[in-house]
Amino acid sequence: MTNANLPTKRTAGIQEMVLTALFAALLLLMGFTPLGLIDLPFMRATTLHIPVLLASILLGPKRGAFLGGMFGAISLWKGTMAPNLVSFAFSPFVPLPGESHGSPWALVICFVPRILVGVVPWFVVKLLERLPINRGAAKTVGYAFAGAIGSAVNTVLVMGLIGLLLGDAYAAAQGIAQSAVTGFILTTVFANGIPEAIAAAVIAPPVCLGLNKAVSSIQIKKGS
Repeated sequence: MTNANLPTKRTAGIQEMVLTALFAALLLLMGFTPLGLIDLPFMRATTLHIPVLLASILLGPKRGAFLGGMFGAISLWKGTMAPNLVSFAFSPFVPLPGESHGSPWALVICFVPRILVGVVPWFVVKLLERLPINRGAAKTVGYAFAGAIGSAVNTVLVMGLIGLLLGDAYAAAQGIAQSAVTGFILTTVFANGIPEAIAAAVIAPPVCLGLNKAVSSIQIKKGS
């Protein structure tokens, strides 16, 4: 019985590796083209969280965290090599406003939220799959909620950590009073975070259901 299960386990492992490689390639493509990082006057918007949260849902928290780390590394690279107004919050190699040095807190802001984007959605799906509703509906609802929450994790944690760890520097960069930082950050969170969460909630169910169906059909064909 154990030997009979080996091909299935091996096939599943190969499929996970292939999907991980595809998501990694997509991250690199998006990260180094305007598709993934969009320059705005006050910060750099991103869509790189989408492949990461999809990977978390489909492949689990370990591979999701790995891809989240890639997301963070791309942000670090872009922030260092092509800095904008607030790149000091994403790269310790970019000086703080009015200073000659950067801050090591930039690494926390750059990596921690992005790694969690690769972890949290999987747990959301597993939690919502326990709901006493039709299994197919539970999956769809779980994917939608996981997409929205994964997106919110990125926006809320990045902006929240900027305010908490580098609030004074952020105020100086934006040309606002330190007392206005919280309101400015909340405005950014709502203005960017809500549309991003809605987009992720819409994208996640069809993509995840489609990939799950494709993988299942491959397994069936191999087994027949």
